Amino acid sequence: MNMDEHTQHIETLKPPATQGVVPWMKENLFSTWFNTLLTGLAIVFLYVILKGILTWVFTEANWQVIPANLQLFTVGTYPRAEIWRVWCILTLLSALVGISAGIWRGLTFRVSVGIACVLLCLAVLPFELTTRAGFLGCALLMAAAFSLIHFTKQWHPGSQLRHWILGTWVLSFPVMMVTLHGFGENAVPTTNWGGLLLTLILAVVGIVLCFPLGVLLAIGRRSSLPAIKWASTVYIETIRGVPLITILFMANLIIPIFLPDVELDKVLRAMMGITFFSAAYMAENVRGGLQSIPRGQYEAAQAVGLNYRKTMQYIVLPQALRSVIPTIVGQFIALFKDTSLVTIIGLLDLLGIARGVMSNPDWLGLQAEIYLFAAGIYFTFCYAMSYISRQIEAALGVDTD
Repeated sequence: MNMDEHTQHIETLKPPATQGVVPWMKENLFSTWFNTLLTGLAIVFLYVILKGILTWVFTEANWQVIPANLQLFTVGTYPRAEIWRVWCILTLLSALVGISAGIWRGLTFRVSVGIACVLLCLAVLPFELTTRAGFLGCALLMAAAFSLIHFTKQWHPGSQLRHWILGTWVLSFPVMMVTLHGFGENAVPTTNWGGLLLTLILAVVGIVLCFPLGVLLAIGRRSSLPAIKWASTVYIETIRGVPLITILFMANLIIPIFLPDVELDKVLRAMMGITFFSAAYMAENVRGGLQSIPRGQYEAAQAVGLNYRKTMQYIVLPQALRSVIPTIVGQFIALFKDTSLVTIIGLLDLLGIARGVMSNPDWLGLQAEIYLFAAGIYFTFCYAMSYISRQIEAALGVDTD
């Protein structure tokens, strides 16, 4: 084929036509008489199942319990006079998310859009006017921060600003914890932290800390040094053989006995228990990824002169973690849901607040509405983590079929 024929062949190729809703339905739902029959049966089945639920949700349920207790669901018994601290944290996070979206684009931008949509939805809920204005302001700040970075690319040459933002993200967490707690007479004890605020704090701390600890334990279990290998193995098998409730009880009762001179409140003890428990399961997930790496990868790294640390850092770990992304995210989702177990040690997370509201005589008999609202919040965050996981897999080329 000469150049003219090749050019003509390229010019005849056209992009595929965008498939609309009706063609998609015809191809996937009504392509044959058998598929049409199955689709009809599925519609009838869903109608029978969902009719009663939807009727109850829209005509019979008493949803006044939710707006009347929104502050309890969100921040628990956090003092109303100190709510400004929570707003300071939301403002900082909004700015960081907007800047990060402007720098990294792609998945970070889509996540920021989702967060902005959540803030806009919160702005129309029956909060007080100042609260709704605060949510709207956070969404606008996020958009402004993104626009500032997006339209002033010359301000951040190369990866310099990325390093600054990553450092700011790392430092932001202790700053937020100090802001929430405070000092002196205006300090807010962690026993007053509750609701969705406490659930998110426990989940974020557990996820951020259990991942590196789990990676180290997985590497330690595969180490050639007997002391490190057996210490990691004993820790992993011991923790995995004990339920999380036991770990929380031990963290709440045993830690003060072994560390009598160190004051650790219940929230910190719960953080430690959840982190150490999840790290053991994370180690096994990572170890599965490490075992999937062929021996030839290690030998090739040694052949080019890489030592053990560089081999793990640049060759083995990236491939191992890439192959177990669904399992790792599944562990994160389970950790987020397991935070509800802290109610057994006296902490009122989202589910604990829900149970407290149900015990109020003014809202007796509304268990279904309260539990459905709490389930919706858990589903939203879990689905968001699952969606981000799928996007990361697609970006890395991991087969998701």
